[in-house]
Amino acid sequence: MATQKKTTEADYSMQEKILALYELQKIDSRIDEINKVKGELPLAVQGLDDELAGLKERTDKINKEIEELNTLTKQRKREVDQAKIMIGNYKEQQNNVRNNREFDAITKEIEYQELEITLAEKRLKEYAAGIKVKKTQLEETESVVEERRADLEAKKQELDGIEAETAPRVAEFEAQAEKAKMRIDERLLNAYERIRHNFRNGLAVVPIRRDACGGCFNHIPPQRQADIRQGKKIIVCEYCGRILVDDPETTVDEA
Repeated sequence: MATQKKTTEADYSMQEKILALYELQKIDSRIDEINKVKGELPLAVQGLDDELAGLKERTDKINKEIEELNTLTKQRKREVDQAKIMIGNYKEQQNNVRNNREFDAITKEIEYQELEITLAEKRLKEYAAGIKVKKTQLEETESVVEERRADLEAKKQELDGIEAETAPRVAEFEAQAEKAKMRIDERLLNAYERIRHNFRNGLAVVPIRRDACGGCFNHIPPQRQADIRQGKKIIVCEYCGRILVDDPETTVDEA
């Protein structure tokens, strides 16, 4: 398949390739004009998608933090219950002590467990406050999520409407572009795409207009213009780097 394409490319003269390249540029420019109708919608949709992904990560993180606080709450409550059971046991043991030394030892154990309960209850209050804050954050984040989802849905509908309206024309131009590409070798196509992406207006191939580059409007010397008209080799503007061509339509008008 690759050999067949190479043979096909070799059948076209450099001038034919240059004209095909200019034709491709005009087709791509038409597609660019159609895409301009979309404006910033594609970027806005992508931005909202990214923001929603970030908000999802945030809600997941908050939910995880709430879950961790709930786990710690259960753990501290079990510790309080266990401490209360131990205090009850120690108090029963106090009734059966044989001397003051045993009584004092058990009393210290009871005091220790009571201290553990106090600390645990303090932590429980902190966890409860933390959960309350986290739930507020979660509600606020979920509210933002709903707003962004509504915005995204509206912008997607608007974008889908434009794409549905322009899709037939874009498909037609893309088919024309593929035909033009068949007359251009891969190396030249790669250079075209590289130059095209260097400029916001997407112009990689421009004609000479009034003795000047159709891209940057700098003057083109007469001899260089003559070389461009012959179409024997690729000539680029020494100022902007765009590929220069002789526009047949302009030549006819000037004649």
